[in-house]
Amino acid sequence: MTDVNKTIEDLGKAFEAFKATHTQELNALKQSHGTADYQAKIDKISADIDRHQKEIEDAHTKLAASQQGTPNAGLVDKEYSAAFRAHFTKGEVQAALNKGSATEGGYLAPVEWDRSITSRLVEVSPIRSIANVQNISTAGYTKLFNNLGTTSGWVGETSPRPPTNTPTFSPMTYKPGELYANPAATQQLLDDAEVDLETWLAGEVETEFAYQEGIAFLTGSGANDRPNGLLTYVTGGTNAATHPWGDIKTVGSGAVGAVTADSLIDLIYALPDEYTANARFVLNRTAQGTIRKLKDGQGNYLWQPSYVAGQPATIAGYPVTTVAGMPNIAANAIVALFGDFKRGYQIVDRTGVRVLRDPYTNKPFVQFYTTKRVGGGLLNPDVIKALKVNAA
Repeated sequence: MTDVNKTIEDLGKAFEAFKATHTQELNALKQSHGTADYQAKIDKISADIDRHQKEIEDAHTKLAASQQGTPNAGLVDKEYSAAFRAHFTKGEVQAALNKGSATEGGYLAPVEWDRSITSRLVEVSPIRSIANVQNISTAGYTKLFNNLGTTSGWVGETSPRPPTNTPTFSPMTYKPGELYANPAATQQLLDDAEVDLETWLAGEVETEFAYQEGIAFLTGSGANDRPNGLLTYVTGGTNAATHPWGDIKTVGSGAVGAVTADSLIDLIYALPDEYTANARFVLNRTAQGTIRKLKDGQGNYLWQPSYVAGQPATIAGYPVTTVAGMPNIAANAIVALFGDFKRGYQIVDRTGVRVLRDPYTNKPFVQFYTTKRVGGGLLNPDVIKALKVNAA
């Protein structure tokens, strides 16, 4: 188990070493001296910083997962859970196992299984941990967006009051697609019950679901009812024209193929003040490594490590969420997003994880075809801005 306080202390020491070595490198450059040795030291220190930062981020996301439950998470249906476990191991169908569609051989997993899988997804899917998540029990979730349009006017005491324009509304539907995993175990393993079956299934499902979710919430095209990813709503993206309120606007990086300190400040100030209270950066670890060297006009590094347990690293005072799927710094790349993602991106979870036990297809293995319906899309383009690297 990670000692978060010690890791934070080690991270602080590593960052101080990074700043000192970077200053030496800059001085060597000014004096036209070689910097290869300094760069090697910086690379080594950066690797240590990345390792410490990841350990801290993992601790933070596990904390978030423990705090984010599913509806009725405190309820445990012991009778149903026991019946489900019997079906899981032996294939026995009991009268108590009456949830789901028994005639199709598929059953809703007990509440505690559903909660366990959802918590694991929060741990390994960064966007899920910062977005707005809505549990639904229908085929889709529709939200009405107020396009304004109300007019008014001044009138005299006895002047007529003709009707004024009324606001218009545009609907947007977030439809859940189906995620699946198909882990397998031998019947002998299930008979002997040498493993914690609930933990095993949750772990197997986590790997596949988290991987697919991570891609879809960022770059998903909507094909096969998968989520529409955040990056597809940025100006020029495939979904840029689909939201009633427009697209996610971009800010230039200030240099061809590179990111400048000024562009990060511009990105922050491009977001209206009313949305900055809960704003954060989203970018990958490689981009953070480059931004780590940038300073403001007073010579302060924009990137700062976490100094308190439960608090992430920051850029210009705003927290950073590391998302591996974000592009690296390159011409035309959307290298960073900044905004309030709770108000900006909607995830919809169709209640219930469903499991189909299949002992026939791949003997001697018993396969557990596990599905979960999930969708996603842009909630409000005004609360997120994107940093686009200049191409020329």
